[in-house]
Amino acid sequence: MNYSNEKPVRRNRRDFLKYLLTGGIAGLVISVFYPLIAYLKPPKQNEVEVSSVKVGKLSEIEKDSGKIIRFGSKPVILVRTKSGEFRAFSAVCTHLNCTVQFRKDLELLWCACHNGKYDLSGRNISGPPPRPLDPFRVVIKGDEVFVSKLS
Repeated sequence: MNYSNEKPVRRNRRDFLKYLLTGGIAGLVISVFYPLIAYLKPPKQNEVEVSSVKVGKLSEIEKDSGKIIRFGSKPVILVRTKSGEFRAFSAVCTHLNCTVQFRKDLELLWCACHNGKYDLSGRNISGPPPRPLDPFRVVIKGDEVFVSKLS
């Protein structure tokens, strides 16, 4: 009879030590890996709200050229045509978000990812892009060129 009374006590001690050791190991693993994972995970940043960006001087931008500028956190392409007219569009392709570039030889905007082509009005003319590029306004004040959102 005494033996039957002692077994549950031993089992409870063993279970208690097992839970204590398991909890200690779990605590150690969490205390090591949580800071490591938190360090590797990039912090959330709000998108920068920009309404206008100064591009540069009018005399610095050649005719028949294109220039990619930062508009907050997104790229915008500024194109100066052969006639000297300025046009600006989102530089993000509407197909797979690749960056478009100005092709002087073809006189159009081109996406290298899947050979998407846009005319100098931003309309998609060939390839897989499903819709035109988003337009931006170009404002010239004196000798300075600014790009701003359409209202």
